[in-house]
Amino acid sequence: MKVFKFGGASIKDAVSVKNVANILRDNLYEPLVVVISAMDKMTNAFELLADNAFANRMKEADEQLKRIKDFHLNILNELFQDTSHAIFKKVDLLFEEIAGITTLKEKGSFDSFYDLLVPYGELLSTSITSACLKKSGFEHTLADARTFIHTDNNYRNAGVKWEDTITSVNQKILPLISGNNQPYHFVLSQGFIGSDPDGHSTTLGREGSDYTAAILAFALNADEVVIWKDVPGLMNADPKIFPESVKIDKLSYSDAIELAYYGAKIIHPKTIKPLQNKDIPLIVKSFENHTDTGTYISESEERYETVPQYIFKFNQILISLTPRDFSFINEENLFDIFGIFTKHRVHINLMQNSAISFSVCIDDKADFELFITALQKNYMVKYNRGLELITIRNYNELSIENVVNKRVILLEQRSRATVQLVTASENDNYLQG
Repeated sequence: MKVFKFGGASIKDAVSVKNVANILRDNLYEPLVVVISAMDKMTNAFELLADNAFANRMKEADEQLKRIKDFHLNILNELFQDTSHAIFKKVDLLFEEIAGITTLKEKGSFDSFYDLLVPYGELLSTSITSACLKKSGFEHTLADARTFIHTDNNYRNAGVKWEDTITSVNQKILPLISGNNQPYHFVLSQGFIGSDPDGHSTTLGREGSDYTAAILAFALNADEVVIWKDVPGLMNADPKIFPESVKIDKLSYSDAIELAYYGAKIIHPKTIKPLQNKDIPLIVKSFENHTDTGTYISESEERYETVPQYIFKFNQILISLTPRDFSFINEENLFDIFGIFTKHRVHINLMQNSAISFSVCIDDKADFELFITALQKNYMVKYNRGLELITIRNYNELSIENVVNKRVILLEQRSRATVQLVTASENDNYLQG
């Protein structure tokens, strides 16, 4: 049994959706579950829609909704010449639901509103892809992930209720892919989304479709997971930044976890652990050249790769805290600081402390001012924005020189295998706040 996951770039247009059919055609002689993300850039588009609708900027929301609808209808019109096809009515109904959500008078918290609205990216992509596959003769069932991926109500980063999910997957999904028919009947479903105990939609965190594939593989005891990407496999750097980047052929679970943790966008950070627990290999392959081997990730004590691996995180903020009472940075202060980070749901990308100061690097976020105000109650705060966090695994001095160039290093942290650098351009005004 295999679990396939197709990301947004692999269904970015009509040609790409048809290419999914070509890949599946060669893989229908064993049980298969297919996980689909929202179409290319559509999660970003729905996030902007959510921002505008929640703030009651309805003119901007209506314009954004029209852009989203036009994008999907353009793909539909290329895939189906007959506009009387049932998929057009289904997509229209989904957009009626979306419009209704954007005009709700009582929207609750932003996070719950986000999880009510943004999953429609996946609902649209799977509906369109499923209709295209059925038109091409592929026998399958389109299953709503919210009926079997059970989570808590920590909206936008929901935690999986594993026992409930495993039970539902085996009750609702396994029977659909069992049997001896050739080619196999497969299941198509959404990544990224689930539901809480009250039946409200939830999301698993950005890029969470990878995680969905791992959850299903764990629950079904799959033989392997294949993530289809727009790159040849897991690269040692983003090809858009490093044109000379090379493919990593093999990687251990441990090294893959490290890369995902530090921000490698090719794999969602939570994806690896469920697979490692059941020794299920993960293969990252190119949807453009689907016969290529890709990157094979499995259990191994061997360090497969020693080539430097570069991870860039942009739009970073470096914050330095000093207690107002001039005390040391001790356990009591750290407990208080981490409590503020937890309350405001701020993830720390890097941290470093001295006797009297504590520095962290975080992603910039919309409610940054509220977060800083909370810190300023007990701490003197200095920060600078617009930075880059550069992480290099298997580093050497030459690899550091290659990325630093004319940038200024504001903070550096090294271990045996990893170096992290918070950098600014030479012209930046270093400290604010």
